[in-house]
Amino acid sequence: MGVFYFAVSPRKPTRIGGEDMRLRALLESGTLGLRLLGGAEELDRTVRGVMTTDLRDPSRYLSGGELVLTGLAWRHAPENSDSFVRIVAEAGVAALAAGEAELGPVPEDLIAACARYRVPLFSVSESVAFATITEHVVRQVSGERAGDLAAVVDRHRQLMTGGPAGGPGAVLDLLGDDLDLRAWVLSATGREIAGAARTEAPTLPAEVREALASARLDAVRTGRLGAQRVTVGDTVYSLFPVRSAAPGPLDARRAGLGQWVLAVAADASDWPAERRELLDGVTQLIAVERDRRDAGRSVRRRLCGEILDLVQSGAPAAETGARLRAAGPLLLPGAHSAPYWQIVVASVDWEDGADEETTGRLARGLLEEVLTRAPGGTDAAGPGEEDDASERAAVTQLGAEAVALVPLPPPGGEREQADFELSAAELVGPAGAPLAAGLGTEGRLTLGVSAAVHSAEGLRGALEEARLARRVAAARPGP
Repeated sequence: MGVFYFAVSPRKPTRIGGEDMRLRALLESGTLGLRLLGGAEELDRTVRGVMTTDLRDPSRYLSGGELVLTGLAWRHAPENSDSFVRIVAEAGVAALAAGEAELGPVPEDLIAACARYRVPLFSVSESVAFATITEHVVRQVSGERAGDLAAVVDRHRQLMTGGPAGGPGAVLDLLGDDLDLRAWVLSATGREIAGAARTEAPTLPAEVREALASARLDAVRTGRLGAQRVTVGDTVYSLFPVRSAAPGPLDARRAGLGQWVLAVAADASDWPAERRELLDGVTQLIAVERDRRDAGRSVRRRLCGEILDLVQSGAPAAETGARLRAAGPLLLPGAHSAPYWQIVVASVDWEDGADEETTGRLARGLLEEVLTRAPGGTDAAGPGEEDDASERAAVTQLGAEAVALVPLPPPGGEREQADFELSAAELVGPAGAPLAAGLGTEGRLTLGVSAAVHSAEGLRGALEEARLARRVAAARPGP
């Protein structure tokens, strides 16, 4: 039993009519080949344009705020560095980026001059063209580009109304390809549901996902329901809620406990309105997929309810057994013999009280989530894979309770039955910190888990055992 207490000729600078971006965002992109050589304390400067030059004095082409890209053809002696950097500093540039393709590593005299005049300095890898950096900056601050992408997203939305059309990963590819944004879809407890499929954005480390989810649920619990900015380590993330298109009985704060979130490795507070509206459109598109997946659980929910109705009504074991035999191949396909079964009961209690329908629906969603994160679930199988504990389990709502019927593979080889059994601690563990942030001191989730049984005859006792375990957990003092 268990409990939850838990970028060589002068060029006119490319300037864009949208909002600014910060220098820090250049380092956060994994595709620009930039290395910071000096000026870490100036990374919050804004970039309003980009210019490529090898003139000794490019000041007549500068108006302030540019990222200046140079191949260093102007440098014939060390003393040239001081003159060049002084000129661009007086012009008010945001930073200097020196290429290494022609002359090799950035010379120390240039590094020293940039330090004297407080000009942030980057080196540009020989493998990256200046055109790549220029295009990146333009994309980041161009409202027009965001508008073009918005049209693509809208077309994708129309496609997804008839089916998944590549799912959330395909949507995230649009952000990566067109706006160079790294993004992930996370569950309320930080489980990674999707990352960009084609651009291969790295999987977020578990500790980052936990921190983002905890910050999000804490914000929702305290009434901060919109997009938010969260810093984890040296990276700034913007979190956008994925609100379900289907209305429900839960108030907004409690509904957040079951809400997906779009996490973007960028500071959205600097974005133009067009880009923020674009991301809102993306979340609406992802919500279509979320609702589709939720609807896909309806068959299992109904099946679980029917079986438990039989158990509670005292129906003959033969009738219940026949229904179990029909459920086995659906919930545990490929099994060569009859599975064992565990029952998990969950309930959510609130200090201010709530009706049974509200608490039961919330408990059902939370139980499906923790089962997904259980050993063998999505966190272990990889983002987006469906062969996980939640897809095997059937969860239904019985009044204020949520009850899960979980099939377990029969023992075989060197594996005993106990190797497959779930425990309350295993269920809650990965989701504990985010749920604690979301429930706060006002709410409490308790779980009860039965031992495994092999037949219909044992289900009634298993249900009673799981309910008793949950009541014992609820009676314990603590959060």
